[in-house]
Amino acid sequence: MEELHPTVIRGNISEIKTLAFGSGTTKGVDADVADAVTEENLDASVAFVKDFAKKSGSIIAITGAIDLVSDGEHCYVIRNGRPEMGKITGTGCQLSGMMTAYITANPDQRLEAAAAAVCVMGLAGEIGWSHMQEWEGNSTYRNRIIDAIYQMDEAILDEGAKYECR
Repeated sequence: MEELHPTVIRGNISEIKTLAFGSGTTKGVDADVADAVTEENLDASVAFVKDFAKKSGSIIAITGAIDLVSDGEHCYVIRNGRPEMGKITGTGCQLSGMMTAYITANPDQRLEAAAAAVCVMGLAGEIGWSHMQEWEGNSTYRNRIIDAIYQMDEAILDEGAKYECR
C-alpha cells in the first residue's frame, strides 16, 4: 500500500480491513461475519471507508450485504443485491471487471462510475433472482445475472438503484 497507489480497491469488508490495518481474521475470500457492514454499524463503517480512502488516495469499494464506495470525501451506501449472490463463484471478479470498464469510460467521474458499477451488479442480482424457478440452481442464477447486466439500461438502473450519498 505504501508503494502502490491503485485508482480503486474493491473487496469485502474483511479484505479491506486487512489492507487498512495490515492484518485480519478472515480465511479465504469470504468476509468474517464479525466484520459485516450492518445498519447497526453503518455510521462507523462509513467513517472507516472514508478514512481509508483518504489515507490511501484510492477509491475504496466494500461489497457485501450493504456496499460502500468512497473517495474519502463522499461515500455511496448501496443496498442492491441478493444474499444468494455470495454463493456464486466469480461475482466479485465480474464486478471488478465491470468497475474497471465503467471507470475507464468515465475517468472524470471515478467515484460515480465505481458506485454505478456496484449498483448495476446488485440490481442485476435482484433481477436475475426474480426470474428464477424453484428447481433452478446457482449456475442458472449466474447466467440470469449476466443476462440482466446485458439488458441493463439507464431507465432500469434509475428505477432500481438503491443508494444514498453520505
